Amino acid sequence: MYYKKQIDNRGIATITLNRPEFHNAFNDEMISDLIDCFNKLAANEDVRIVVLTGTGKSFCAGADLNWMKRMKDYTYAENLKDSQNLAELFSVINKFKKPTIARVNGQALGGGAGFLACCDYVIAVDTALIGFTEVRLGLLPAVISPFVIAKIGESQARATFMSGVRFNTNRAMMMGLIHQISSFDKLDEDLEVIINDFLQAAPNASVLAKELIAEVVRKPTIEDARLYSCEMISKVRTGNEGQEGMNALLEKRKASWL
Repeated sequence: MYYKKQIDNRGIATITLNRPEFHNAFNDEMISDLIDCFNKLAANEDVRIVVLTGTGKSFCAGADLNWMKRMKDYTYAENLKDSQNLAELFSVINKFKKPTIARVNGQALGGGAGFLACCDYVIAVDTALIGFTEVRLGLLPAVISPFVIAKIGESQARATFMSGVRFNTNRAMMMGLIHQISSFDKLDEDLEVIINDFLQAAPNASVLAKELIAEVVRKPTIEDARLYSCEMISKVRTGNEGQEGMNALLEKRKASWL
């Protein structure tokens, strides 16, 4: 099995990339398995949060070398199909309706760095190196580019895509690619604090907050965003969670989801 999955009694699903001897690099089989895994988790109403991490010293080193050897002789049509499958994986993670947290336990290169761009919150060990290294192989970070550029912007993409430079977590945080840096000894302790922060949110409100962000970003004008946002909050205020949350506040008690 290319990954391990565990769901605890709080609904925290942990997906652990499990190819430590290959630095958790992915191939076509691993990609298909992960798509299936995320789709099943999306359909599981008991799941509140998904944590993505790796086994061993690396988070994910991108594409597997043996897979790349096979791809070298692929036709254009075969390459297109392969790329579309990888794009589907990143899209499934990016659009996953519940909170996703990347626990970066080591280096994240190429497509591995793409995973960081698709997760909602990223905590990384302070020794991790990150890079969009494809150009150093004569390739491009093409499939991950929509997700990465959306997160770090055009300027930072130009500064890193074109050289393939590897950079540390301080630079990654400055770029907006990660949100928090931790030491290896405190990584799980700090992760638990993040998880507890997300668990304070009403489950459906958390899902709708992610939807709100995606929709507002796509609106062509401020007026369109204004109309959508007003409609959204009006629906939420009259919904079960909104009513429960406001009643809990007024009655000075904990909301039911806590």
